[in-house]
Amino acid sequence: MKELSCFIGYDSKEDIAYRVCKHSLKKRSSIKANIYSLKLDELIAKKLYFRSVDPLASTQFTYSRFLVPTLMSFKGWALFCDCDFIFLTDIANLLKNIDSSKAVYCVQHDYTPKEKHKMDGQKQTIYPRKNWSSFILFNCSHPSNQILTANLVNNETGAFLHQFKWLKDEEIGSLDERWNWLEGWTSNHNSGKPFAVHYTRGGPWFSEWEDVEFAKEWITERDEYLSKKFYSI
Repeated sequence: MKELSCFIGYDSKEDIAYRVCKHSLKKRSSIKANIYSLKLDELIAKKLYFRSVDPLASTQFTYSRFLVPTLMSFKGWALFCDCDFIFLTDIANLLKNIDSSKAVYCVQHDYTPKEKHKMDGQKQTIYPRKNWSSFILFNCSHPSNQILTANLVNNETGAFLHQFKWLKDEEIGSLDERWNWLEGWTSNHNSGKPFAVHYTRGGPWFSEWEDVEFAKEWITERDEYLSKKFYSI
Protein backbone atom coordinates (compact mmCIF):
# COMPACT_ATOMS: atom_id res chain seq x y z
CA MET A 1 0.00 0.00 0.00
CA LYS A 2 1.55 3.27 -1.15
CA GLU A 3 -0.77 5.65 0.66
CA LEU A 4 -3.23 5.74 3.54
CA SER A 5 -6.09 8.05 4.41
CA CYS A 6 -5.85 9.10 8.06
CA PHE A 7 -8.72 10.75 9.93
CA ILE A 8 -7.88 12.50 13.20
CA GLY A 9 -10.62 13.45 15.62
CA TYR A 10 -10.86 17.22 16.03
CA ASP A 11 -12.08 19.00 19.14
CA SER A 12 -11.93 22.80 19.32
CA LYS A 13 -10.77 22.52 22.95
CA GLU A 14 -7.73 20.53 21.81
CA ASP A 15 -6.66 22.25 18.61
CA ILE A 16 -2.95 22.04 19.43
CA ALA A 17 -3.24 18.33 20.22
CA TYR A 18 -4.68 17.72 16.74
CA ARG A 19 -1.91 19.72 15.07
CA VAL A 20 0.86 17.95 16.96
CA CYS A 21 -0.66 14.54 16.25
CA LYS A 22 -0.83 15.35 12.54
CA HIS A 23 2.74 16.65 12.52
CA SER A 24 4.12 13.56 14.26
CA LEU A 25 2.30 11.20 11.89
CA LYS A 26 3.20 13.01 8.68
CA LYS A 27 6.89 13.59 9.39
CA ARG A 28 7.58 9.89 10.04
CA SER A 29 5.49 8.42 7.24
CA SER A 30 7.34 6.78 4.35
CA ILE A 31 4.08 6.48 2.40
CA LYS A 32 1.70 9.21 1.33
CA ALA A 33 -0.48 10.04 4.33
CA ASN A 34 -3.68 11.84 3.34
CA ILE A 35 -4.65 13.41 6.66
CA TYR A 36 -8.11 14.79 7.38
CA SER A 37 -9.62 16.41 10.47
CA LEU A 38 -13.01 15.16 11.62
CA LYS A 39 -14.51 18.59 12.28
CA LEU A 40 -18.05 18.51 13.56
CA ASP A 41 -19.20 21.75 11.90
CA GLU A 42 -18.02 20.51 8.50
CA LEU A 43 -19.79 17.17 8.93
CA ILE A 44 -22.97 18.97 9.97
CA ALA A 45 -22.75 21.23 6.91
CA LYS A 46 -22.46 18.13 4.71
CA LYS A 47 -25.53 16.65 6.46
CA LEU A 48 -23.45 13.70 7.60
CA TYR A 49 -23.80 14.45 11.32
CA PHE A 50 -27.13 15.22 12.96
CA ARG A 51 -27.07 13.50 16.35
CA SER A 52 -28.55 15.31 19.32
CA VAL A 53 -26.06 16.45 21.94
CA ASP A 54 -24.91 13.62 24.22
CA PRO A 55 -23.96 14.85 27.73
CA LEU A 56 -21.73 11.76 28.15
CA ALA A 57 -19.70 12.48 25.01
CA SER A 58 -16.23 13.54 26.15
CA THR A 59 -15.14 14.94 22.76
CA GLN A 60 -16.68 16.47 19.65
CA PHE A 61 -15.67 13.37 17.67
CA THR A 62 -17.11 10.74 20.02
CA TYR A 63 -19.41 9.42 17.28
CA SER A 64 -18.11 10.94 14.05
CA ARG A 65 -15.20 8.46 13.87
CA PHE A 66 -17.67 5.81 12.69
CA LEU A 67 -18.39 7.90 9.59
CA VAL A 68 -14.95 7.07 8.19
CA PRO A 69 -16.20 4.26 5.89
CA THR A 70 -18.89 6.62 4.57
CA LEU A 71 -16.32 9.38 4.01
CA MET A 72 -14.21 6.84 2.12
CA SER A 73 -17.20 5.83 -0.04
CA PHE A 74 -16.77 2.34 1.46
CA LYS A 75 -13.52 1.80 -0.44
CA GLY A 76 -10.01 0.92 0.71
CA TRP A 77 -8.32 1.15 4.09
CA ALA A 78 -8.35 4.16 6.40
CA LEU A 79 -7.06 4.99 9.86
CA PHE A 80 -8.90 6.85 12.60
CA CYS A 81 -7.23 8.04 15.78
CA ASP A 82 -8.12 10.42 18.59
CA CYS A 83 -6.29 13.75 18.55
CA ASP A 84 -4.49 13.00 21.83
CA PHE A 85 -1.87 10.78 20.16
CA ILE A 86 1.66 11.28 18.97
CA PHE A 87 3.25 8.89 16.49
CA LEU A 88 6.79 7.71 17.14
CA THR A 89 7.22 5.37 14.18
CA ASP A 90 6.35 5.05 10.49
CA ILE A 91 2.63 4.53 9.88
CA ALA A 92 3.56 2.24 6.96
CA ASN A 93 4.49 -0.41 9.53
CA LEU A 94 0.84 -0.56 10.57
CA LEU A 95 -0.09 -1.96 7.19
CA LYS A 96 2.17 -4.99 7.26
CA ASN A 97 0.38 -8.35 7.38
CA ILE A 98 -3.14 -6.94 7.38
CA ASP A 99 -5.87 -9.40 6.42
CA SER A 100 -8.74 -8.31 4.18
CA SER A 101 -11.09 -10.70 6.00
CA LYS A 102 -10.99 -8.33 8.99
CA ALA A 103 -13.42 -5.40 9.05
CA VAL A 104 -11.37 -3.40 11.54
CA TYR A 105 -8.11 -3.63 13.41
CA CYS A 106 -7.55 -2.15 16.85
CA VAL A 107 -5.56 -2.67 20.03
CA GLN A 108 -7.72 -4.85 22.24
CA HIS A 109 -6.96 -3.40 25.66
CA ASP A 110 -8.24 -4.91 28.87
CA TYR A 111 -8.28 -1.51 30.51
CA THR A 112 -10.24 0.04 33.37
CA PRO A 113 -9.14 3.59 34.29
CA LYS A 114 -8.74 4.45 37.96
CA GLU A 115 -9.48 8.14 37.52
CA LYS A 116 -13.05 9.40 37.83
CA HIS A 117 -12.34 12.34 35.53
CA LYS A 118 -10.09 12.92 32.54
CA MET A 119 -8.88 15.73 30.31
CA ASP A 120 -10.54 19.05 31.15
CA GLY A 121 -12.77 17.69 33.92
CA GLN A 122 -14.81 15.35 31.72
CA LYS A 123 -16.30 12.38 33.54
CA GLN A 124 -14.45 9.10 32.93
CA THR A 125 -16.97 6.62 31.51
CA ILE A 126 -16.34 2.90 32.10
CA TYR A 127 -17.54 0.41 29.48
CA PRO A 128 -16.43 -2.89 27.87
CA ARG A 129 -13.70 -2.63 25.21
CA LYS A 130 -12.60 0.71 26.65
CA ASN A 131 -10.26 2.57 24.28
CA TRP A 132 -10.56 0.02 21.46
CA SER A 133 -12.23 2.66 19.28
CA SER A 134 -9.61 5.35 19.91
CA PHE A 135 -7.38 3.91 17.17
CA ILE A 136 -9.13 2.02 14.36
CA LEU A 137 -7.80 0.75 11.07
CA PHE A 138 -10.96 0.43 8.96
CA ASN A 139 -11.31 -1.95 6.04
CA CYS A 140 -13.88 0.31 4.42
CA SER A 141 -14.61 -2.18 1.63
CA HIS A 142 -15.53 -4.98 4.03
CA PRO A 143 -19.15 -6.12 3.60
CA SER A 144 -19.85 -5.85 7.32
CA ASN A 145 -18.87 -2.17 7.33
CA GLN A 146 -21.47 -1.27 4.70
CA ILE A 147 -23.91 -0.88 7.59
CA LEU A 148 -22.05 2.21 8.82
CA THR A 149 -24.16 4.73 6.94
CA ALA A 150 -24.68 8.26 8.21
CA ASN A 151 -28.20 7.32 9.26
CA LEU A 152 -27.01 4.43 11.42
CA VAL A 153 -24.09 6.32 12.95
CA ASN A 154 -26.39 9.18 13.93
CA ASN A 155 -29.01 6.95 15.52
CA GLU A 156 -27.26 3.98 17.13
CA THR A 157 -26.13 3.93 20.74
CA GLY A 158 -22.61 4.64 21.89
CA ALA A 159 -22.35 1.08 23.19
CA PHE A 160 -23.27 -0.36 19.79
CA LEU A 161 -20.65 1.73 18.01
CA HIS A 162 -17.75 1.83 20.46
CA GLN A 163 -18.00 -1.87 21.26
CA PHE A 164 -18.09 -2.81 17.55
CA LYS A 165 -21.41 -4.58 17.97
CA TRP A 166 -22.11 -4.51 14.23
CA LEU A 167 -19.23 -6.97 13.78
CA LYS A 168 -18.59 -10.59 14.66
CA ASP A 169 -15.65 -11.04 17.03
CA GLU A 170 -13.63 -12.80 14.35
CA GLU A 171 -13.95 -9.73 12.11
CA ILE A 172 -12.06 -7.58 14.64
CA GLY A 173 -8.33 -7.86 14.03
CA SER A 174 -5.85 -7.30 16.84
CA LEU A 175 -3.01 -4.77 16.60
CA ASP A 176 0.23 -4.74 18.54
CA GLU A 177 -0.41 -2.92 21.82
CA ARG A 178 2.36 -0.46 21.01
CA TRP A 179 0.11 1.23 18.44
CA ASN A 180 -2.17 2.50 21.22
CA TRP A 181 0.17 2.88 24.16
CA LEU A 182 -1.95 4.19 27.00
CA GLU A 183 -0.01 6.77 28.98
CA GLY A 184 0.14 5.83 32.65
CA TRP A 185 -1.00 2.24 32.05
CA THR A 186 0.79 0.28 29.30
CA SER A 187 4.25 0.89 30.79
CA ASN A 188 3.17 -1.02 33.89
CA HIS A 189 3.27 -4.32 31.99
CA ASN A 190 5.05 -3.64 28.68
CA SER A 191 8.79 -2.95 28.65
CA GLY A 192 8.87 -2.13 24.93
CA LYS A 193 8.81 1.24 23.21
CA PRO A 194 5.56 2.76 21.94
CA PHE A 195 4.75 3.19 18.26
CA ALA A 196 2.06 5.74 19.16
CA VAL A 197 1.41 7.25 22.59
CA HIS A 198 -2.19 7.90 23.63
CA TYR A 199 -2.64 10.52 26.35
CA THR A 200 -6.04 9.11 27.21
CA ARG A 201 -6.22 10.61 30.72
CA GLY A 202 -5.12 14.05 29.55
CA GLY A 203 -2.05 15.48 27.84
CA PRO A 204 0.54 18.21 28.42
CA TRP A 205 -1.63 20.74 26.57
CA PHE A 206 -3.78 20.83 29.72
CA SER A 207 -2.16 22.58 32.68
CA GLU A 208 -3.17 19.85 35.14
CA TRP A 209 -1.53 17.14 32.99
CA GLU A 210 1.83 18.75 32.24
CA ASP A 211 3.82 16.08 34.09
CA VAL A 212 2.33 12.93 32.57
CA GLU A 213 4.39 10.07 31.19
CA PHE A 214 5.84 10.93 27.75
CA ALA A 215 5.19 14.64 28.32
CA LYS A 216 8.71 15.42 27.10
CA GLU A 217 8.08 13.61 23.81
CA TRP A 218 4.87 15.53 23.18
CA ILE A 219 6.48 18.87 24.03
CA THR A 220 9.36 18.11 21.66
CA GLU A 221 6.88 17.40 18.86
CA ARG A 222 4.92 20.55 19.66
CA ASP A 223 7.99 22.77 19.68
CA GLU A 224 9.15 21.32 16.37
CA TYR A 225 5.71 21.88 14.86
CA LEU A 226 5.60 25.48 16.08
CA SER A 227 9.12 26.21 14.86
CA LYS A 228 8.07 25.18 11.35
CA LYS A 229 4.88 27.26 11.58
CA PHE A 230 2.88 24.40 10.08
CA TYR A 231 -0.62 25.77 10.47
CA SER A 232 -2.64 24.14 7.71
CA ILE A 233 -5.45 21.83 8.76
